[in-house]
Amino acid sequence: MRKTLAAMVAIIAVATLIGTFVAAKGAKAAEPAKDGNFIANSNGTVTDTRTKLMWAAKDNDSDINWTDAKAYCRNYRGGGYKDWRMPTQDELAGLYDKEKAYPSSCGTDVRLTRLIRLTCHWLWASETGGDAAAGYNFADGDRFTTSQSGANKFRVLPVRSGK
Repeated sequence: MRKTLAAMVAIIAVATLIGTFVAAKGAKAAEPAKDGNFIANSNGTVTDTRTKLMWAAKDNDSDINWTDAKAYCRNYRGGGYKDWRMPTQDELAGLYDKEKAYPSSCGTDVRLTRLIRLTCHWLWASETGGDAAAGYNFADGDRFTTSQSGANKFRVLPVRSGK
């Protein structure tokens, strides 16, 4: 009886292992989300295959002035990378897409891929001149300059060269 029970347990164990192997072999990894030339990576980043830039998948999520935005980007560690920076106006303009829109949490629609989440429509850019800094409006695609000390509804979106 013990030999029969031991043999049955062994058969069940082998069958379970074979079933697990077959299931694992047939399973496919989840495809990354894609939107045009944008690919959502599994590490909280989005790659633009056209420009080879890697973007944070979301902004800093709160009001921020230009100086603090620059520091936020420099200290950002998304995806395990350490070489994040503040984007230029041209780089931000490359994200803008007037054909796409979703509501931001500050009440204004933003126009870009849904793979990158903005919580408001004004983003800081790296260019400066005196006490003014550049920004980009994701509600209408306008470039602008304003005081670096402004923070209300301003956000920042770190970027890095994808290499």
